[in-house]
Amino acid sequence: MGGFEYALEILATLFYAISGIRLAAVKNFDWFGALSIGFVTAIGGGTLRDVLLGVPPFWMLDPWYCVAMLVALPIVMSFKRWLVRLEGTFYIFDAVGLALFVDVGIVKTLMMGYPMWVAIIMGTITGAMGGVLRDVFINEVPLVFRKEIYATACIAGGVAYWLTGLAGGSPIVQQLVCAVIVIGLRFFAVKHGWTFPQMTD
Repeated sequence: MGGFEYALEILATLFYAISGIRLAAVKNFDWFGALSIGFVTAIGGGTLRDVLLGVPPFWMLDPWYCVAMLVALPIVMSFKRWLVRLEGTFYIFDAVGLALFVDVGIVKTLMMGYPMWVAIIMGTITGAMGGVLRDVFINEVPLVFRKEIYATACIAGGVAYWLTGLAGGSPIVQQLVCAVIVIGLRFFAVKHGWTFPQMTD
């Protein structure tokens, strides 16, 4: 990947780790438990993606990903009262991490020669699976399985990435548009209560 994509993945790792550790803090986990949740959240989706693509998991090739996860712990500890008290902070870090990981998943898949539809699926897996593992580990129903717009936001971001490319947008513009769509959909879904009907509705 280029420097821009690499920076996105480091930031995504940091933000997703913060979202996981912050949620663990709400559940009163100890430091090790919280760090474990942050680790699973940050590397879960990317690891599954890399396994499916047949390449070594990203975090095993560069120590800076683990450094980003470790940095997340003192950040949450330092601002715990603010992060835990304000419910919206979870959604901010989760949405940004989600969006950036969707970007990275799409770019990596396309670099390996797969078609766009595969890249959208891999981007969705990269973004959503870490959150699924986080919620399972803390004994919550994963957001992606509730009525909330979550994985759908990833898919919408992937489609926006594709359409922006068809319109002649540069790779960086594609990634920015994708991220804005994912973050925007998550923000408005949470703010306005946008949901899908339940099976019993």
